[in-house]
Amino acid sequence: MSHTNALSFPPPSPSTGTAPGVSQDRSQDRGVVLQVKGLVTDFNTASGTVHAVRDVSFDLHKRQRMAIVGESGSGKSALAMSLVGLVPQPGRVTGGSVKLNGTEMVGLDDAGISRIRGKDIGLVFQDPMAALDPLKTIGSQFVETIRVHQDVSVKAARKMACDLLGEVGVTDAKRRIADYPHQYSGGMRQRVLIAMAIANDPSVVIADEPTTALDVTTQAQVLDLLAKICDERGNALVMITHNLGIVEELCDSVNVMYAGRFVESTSARALFESPAHPYSKALLNCVIDPATTKRGALPAIPGSPPDLSIDEPGCPFAARCPIGRDEPRCATERPESRALASGAVVRCHFASDIPGDEA
Repeated sequence: MSHTNALSFPPPSPSTGTAPGVSQDRSQDRGVVLQVKGLVTDFNTASGTVHAVRDVSFDLHKRQRMAIVGESGSGKSALAMSLVGLVPQPGRVTGGSVKLNGTEMVGLDDAGISRIRGKDIGLVFQDPMAALDPLKTIGSQFVETIRVHQDVSVKAARKMACDLLGEVGVTDAKRRIADYPHQYSGGMRQRVLIAMAIANDPSVVIADEPTTALDVTTQAQVLDLLAKICDERGNALVMITHNLGIVEELCDSVNVMYAGRFVESTSARALFESPAHPYSKALLNCVIDPATTKRGALPAIPGSPPDLSIDEPGCPFAARCPIGRDEPRCATERPESRALASGAVVRCHFASDIPGDEA
């Protein structure tokens, strides 16, 4: 159930994008669990309306692990918050549809969203210290998360919480459940958030930059844990990140986001082997390989992202693009999404002319 014109990508072969040590058999029961069509999110500010998310559409299938990548300010986190009804003021979803297991979420009141969020869709936040209440124990927050959505006693919820903490690698969970967030390390706090996100067996887990503040070793542990949990429980995963290494290790498919829109949707393997959009190529060129990168200036994309409060004609990447800078069409005509022979779906007038594209 894929919408080609909407930059959606069907579930890829389960042999792609699998973290080391994780089962690759995710091919069963691949029905759509999250369907997004034409999503628009705006922020009305004193200096004008910021169009943070512009006409975003995709289908997420059961057990699929999808990445959304792009520079800071591309709209990734605004999209994540839009999907779970947590867009901060002065922002709001102004158009489009978000259906979770067939239930429309756009337009639901706070009570309706609250019944879904945390139960059918879980969220792992970027900053666990900000997501957890520093004045409450881990146990009290965890028990509340469970009892809001499940009719169980405090004792039963506490046992469930201990079991889940043990499952995500918190040692001596029966004792540590009484600790406060500041008594946990950054990696352990992130494990707590993962456990809380899956506590009510959601269909979809959204992880918004979940390893940003962690060291490399802890990052790898958290990513392996996310992959293991989603594989074992059958959750679909949306990974919001700017780290392409995470995409290569963890994800099946990827949507590259720029200026609030998806500009390329493809499999994770295809993105690294033959990126179709100039922005995708530019992102990959900025990945540093310590074995080959010489000392001196670090690779960077020239120019700056566009002002999202200005809805200018043409391709938003044109001024930074090696092709678009010299093409009048790119400055005046906004590219529509189209499918290439390779299977990638892109917003680019000249994607088929880029070396490496199979179209």
